[in-house]
Amino acid sequence: MQKDNIERNIKEFLEGRGKNKGRHSDERYASFDYCFNYFQSFRENGNISKLADNKNIQSSCMHLAFYLASWGMFRGSSFLLEKSARYFTPLIKKISKFDKKIWEIDADNYAGKNSIKLLLNFKKQASELLGDDKKPSDTLITKIMLGVFGNIPAFDDFFKKFLKKEKYCQTFNETSLKQLGDYYERNSNKIKKYKHKIFTFDFLTGNETKRNYTNAKIIDMIGFTEGQNK
Repeated sequence: MQKDNIERNIKEFLEGRGKNKGRHSDERYASFDYCFNYFQSFRENGNISKLADNKNIQSSCMHLAFYLASWGMFRGSSFLLEKSARYFTPLIKKISKFDKKIWEIDADNYAGKNSIKLLLNFKKQASELLGDDKKPSDTLITKIMLGVFGNIPAFDDFFKKFLKKEKYCQTFNETSLKQLGDYYERNSNKIKKYKHKIFTFDFLTGNETKRNYTNAKIIDMIGFTEGQNK
């Protein structure tokens, strides 16, 4: 992808087009911010295990469920359409106990073999908890990982069009992670520039927090918009 495309795609994601009003505190894209803020606050306070205690489990499930619903995962023929937020309880419990190193992974360290192994291990366990018989899609698993950890782009239909354009693997696996790691390395200056400029919105005030978007989230924005334009 040309560097000017990266600038164009990020600008379009932030400003929007047509019915999509872009990234604003009351608009759809901000649903990621509020979910990410919630889970990251536990990490930053050293309280990841408390995500699943009796005091927080309902809030944890509700934050994840609304973000996923806002991002289209409860629509149409999705099996989640027939589920309540409580369905995510086993997954939240797994997140609260999972190897804490997964919270440190971002697109700039996909090259580490242990990083890829950990990401794919989480995918496997999350799929089992959501029900292998329901065949949870890469789209669902990666949106969960993006909203909670911020460590991987969401492999939705638009992002997969971007992957196809780049001649990358369109499945969430070791190959695609290595390719996205290479994409980051080739475009790191542009990606880091926006990572340090874009902050999540605070739910109460609607103003920006001091919490940056991750490299993987910036790549998600680039690829999503590129796929839309395709």
